[in-house]
Amino acid sequence: MKNYSIILTILLSCLIISCGKKTSETKPQRKDVTEAVFASGTLEPENKCNIIAQTEGYIVEMKFKNGDEVKPGQILAIIDNKTNAINASSTENLTGIAAQNASPEGPTLKQAQANLQLLKDKFEQDSLQHARYQKLFQTNSVSKLELENIKLAFENSRTNFMNAGQNFRLLKQQTEQQLIIQKSQRDISGVANDNNEVKAVLAGKVYKKVKEVGDYVRRGEIIAVIGNPGALYAKLNIDENNISKIKVGQQTIIELNVDKEKTYAAEISEIVPSFDEFSQSFVCKARFTEAVNFNVSGTQLQANIIISNKKNALVIPKTFLGYGNVVKTKEKGDVVIKPGFISGEWVEVLSGLDENTTIINDRIK
Repeated sequence: MKNYSIILTILLSCLIISCGKKTSETKPQRKDVTEAVFASGTLEPENKCNIIAQTEGYIVEMKFKNGDEVKPGQILAIIDNKTNAINASSTENLTGIAAQNASPEGPTLKQAQANLQLLKDKFEQDSLQHARYQKLFQTNSVSKLELENIKLAFENSRTNFMNAGQNFRLLKQQTEQQLIIQKSQRDISGVANDNNEVKAVLAGKVYKKVKEVGDYVRRGEIIAVIGNPGALYAKLNIDENNISKIKVGQQTIIELNVDKEKTYAAEISEIVPSFDEFSQSFVCKARFTEAVNFNVSGTQLQANIIISNKKNALVIPKTFLGYGNVVKTKEKGDVVIKPGFISGEWVEVLSGLDENTTIINDRIK
């Protein structure tokens, strides 16, 4: 009795398994097919850039709003950084003092010039005195000691005059150097003070206003994002298994997530030569070849990049392909094929099957 129960259980199990499977048959067929690589991405404006704070402080004024068109050099925001203003004012004053010191009428150079003139006059007077005593000595009108004393005074005057001239030139050079240094510091402080005004570098449209009046910003923080509204492109994320198939110029069909009833024609214009760590994919740019009636930056989209169009390709349904590229046939059992492209629906057969082979899909319901 026990043996009959075991046999009955086995028969019931086999019956359940057989009822849970569905077998379908077909044959490879010839079709004109398009090979495409799927990619997701976003709608982005050309020349997209971040407006960055170049100093720190509280934003006291905003001169733009989302959607505004801005011009190069236009002031977008004002940051209250009193340190920059104080430094700019003090260096401007110090530059004025340095310029005055470096001028001929500056007190330092003027005093040195006056001293030099006095020593020059004394040198000229002692020179004449020395010449007069030389003549008197020749007529024995003065002693040799008196001549030597006059000569010593003359030589001292000449040395003092020459040293004063060198000191004057050195002092003039130092004041000029100080003026150059002070002007440089003034310009640097001026640039820092100008950074209190946040300006647009390029013309474009404000796509994102990041900060508001009253926010405290640090140097390097983003205040706004602008871009060229007249040149939108699709930023596509490509899987690393497919990036080798992508080439510049390939036709691309794009569908915006906000309007899935319409598609737009585009083509691959650039392949970014680096792996994007954030999205864990490669990035390509596709430029639209027709007008897009939706221009919101960051809009999600989907794209099919046309890799090739094949005429009369031998294909089988993708559901008939098993692990290891194995296809079950009615005549020969399991056969390993060499696949070509694989799409969401079809698999190209390069070898292993022909149009007369019946293939089987035997799967559990």
